[in-house]
Amino acid sequence: MADETNSGGKKPGLFGRLFGRGDPAGRSEPLPAPEAVAPAEPEPKRSWWQRLREGLSRSSSTIGKGIAEVFTKRKLDSAMLDDLEDLLIQADLGIATATKIRDTVGKGRYDKTIEPEEVKQILADEIEKVLSPVATPLEIDASKKPFVILVVGVNGSGKTTTIGKLSAKLAAEGKKVMLAAGDTFRAAAIEQLQIWGSRIGAPVISRPQGADAAGLAFDAMREAREAGADVLVMDTAGRLQNRTELMAELEKVVRVMKKVDADAPHAVLLVLDATVGQNAMSQVEIFGRVAGVTGLVMTKLDGTARGGILVAIAEKFKLPVHFIGVGEQQDDLEPFAARDFARAIAGLED
Repeated sequence: MADETNSGGKKPGLFGRLFGRGDPAGRSEPLPAPEAVAPAEPEPKRSWWQRLREGLSRSSSTIGKGIAEVFTKRKLDSAMLDDLEDLLIQADLGIATATKIRDTVGKGRYDKTIEPEEVKQILADEIEKVLSPVATPLEIDASKKPFVILVVGVNGSGKTTTIGKLSAKLAAEGKKVMLAAGDTFRAAAIEQLQIWGSRIGAPVISRPQGADAAGLAFDAMREAREAGADVLVMDTAGRLQNRTELMAELEKVVRVMKKVDADAPHAVLLVLDATVGQNAMSQVEIFGRVAGVTGLVMTKLDGTARGGILVAIAEKFKLPVHFIGVGEQQDDLEPFAARDFARAIAGLED
């Protein structure tokens, strides 16, 4: 076989053999330098208001279309007000709030034309009146050390993610945070909390999957006290509110906490999934009775949400609403603002 060499006695390299062009000796011509490609501009981060508007788009779109259909150019009559009330009840705002809005819209306006935008403004104002008294921040009492926050809710409501986001906020405020992986039924929940803990520099107290949650609560409180933690946030297993044996276990967790600190837990946060609508009402009632819920967090305001239910819950239970969540990122949990929520659900601009 002939020796594959060039005139200098050297074999062309692999690059030359593959890419040599028109040179019998196999020498490669230099390739043209690639054109510089400018890096793609990152998409600008949407504002909190934009994310909230998008999260409540299902409710606001339904309400907006309904109002536009009801309040045509004809003069206001009782049939139009009946249609408005039905629309608001179907949007989960609750009978009490729907009736108030109906009465406000009708006051002094019979036999007059009313524009849809005016109805939306009345809607936003009335919703804000309901929500303003419950829009309260979560207060951490520094005299309680550790301040114990127990987080409860049904399966899939977003408890563990909410704990991670909340703990990140507390850590950013300079508080020493510890986490307790009390969802001992799911290995994934324990791992998820450990990831959040490593991300924000917070120790995580955990036990093997299947361990007793009440025993973990007892140990976590002791360890948090010995470590001088400012805040201990404890996850719990997701449980349906109609499963009596699981709710009994949650009662046991609360009882055991009180053996370490008679005032604990100092806050019990119920995480509500905004997509479940009316089912959230029974969750608030039953978790409130079993665990002594002190405040609410509404999650999954992601465009499929039925956000009107928060208005009905506020009207009936008067519980503080501390936070709402619109996504999975660390900064997608924000303190609840009544005016923003009311205007977003009514479909008004900021």
